[in-house]
Amino acid sequence: MKKVSVIGAGSWGTAIAFVLAENGHDCLLWARREEQSTEINDKNQNSAYLPKVTLPKNLHATSDLERAVGHGDILIVAVPTNAIRSVCAEINSSINEPKLFVHVSKGIEPDSLKRISELIGEEVTAENRRGIVVLSGPSHAEEVVERHPTTVTAASTDLSAAEEIQDLFMNAYFRVYTNPDIVGVELGAALKNVIALAAGITDGLGYGDNAKAALITRGLAEISRLGVKMGAHPLTFSGLTGLGDLIVTCTSVHSRNWKAGNMLGQGQKLEDVISGMGMIIEGVRTTKAAHQLASEYDVSMPLTEALHSVLFEDVPPKEAVDQLMNRMKKQEVEDLFGNQ
Repeated sequence: MKKVSVIGAGSWGTAIAFVLAENGHDCLLWARREEQSTEINDKNQNSAYLPKVTLPKNLHATSDLERAVGHGDILIVAVPTNAIRSVCAEINSSINEPKLFVHVSKGIEPDSLKRISELIGEEVTAENRRGIVVLSGPSHAEEVVERHPTTVTAASTDLSAAEEIQDLFMNAYFRVYTNPDIVGVELGAALKNVIALAAGITDGLGYGDNAKAALITRGLAEISRLGVKMGAHPLTFSGLTGLGDLIVTCTSVHSRNWKAGNMLGQGQKLEDVISGMGMIIEGVRTTKAAHQLASEYDVSMPLTEALHSVLFEDVPPKEAVDQLMNRMKKQEVEDLFGNQ
């Protein structure tokens, strides 16, 4: 049994804590709002994020971040990307002994263009952490708490840390692989949200399976091109955190990025979509960062550019698709990781 704290009681943080509690670990879930932690403790429910799900009785919650940090030898950070810096800075001030950090967030910080593990590394001092692991893959919270078979990857430059997290989570319905390519895993996890937004737009426009298949395939190509340029292993993008996560996020009704794109494709304004969703749409922020990365690394990312024009330049979705389809002709297999 391990003492683990999950920092963030959204749908995915709660699902992660669900698995850990079922595995018999002493898990404490931190919720920002006291009424949320009270509901988890008193009713074994988190109705705001996972309605109708009964949580394990041995899963406990708190709204006291200092208590949560003190409880866990392993800290799993499950807050939105835009809260990573502030939450980790607060965690750092509460640490008395080194912790193993795991993050399950999926995004890139605009302007700094930092991945999540880099943000944690900047906000948590080296003496306060004994490693950073990324846990990522095709994994909707709604299916995990139904105990549907789910497979993810634990990535770290420290294999022993990745294996520790693998052992922590593995059970009959939750399988974990390890991977040393933390750059590729984080990029695949973040950039698939960009393509999922675009996939939702094509569905909202009423296009069919042909368009979505093309979008997923070409989306994977441009994610891979950027990733390889940034030092990732190309095969990572054929794995769970590349192709696997891309498929599930572009095709599932559980995907909030797909839902947001679908509403945009039907003509809704971005600000109305964001306010109506009531939850963070990571792909919007990541599109801005991906657009900056494409320029920084001189990588052709036409889908990302088209989505950026829809989100931030008021280009109508139909016009952006037409521009994509009328680009200069190319050879598909000329160079998979070249500028196509």
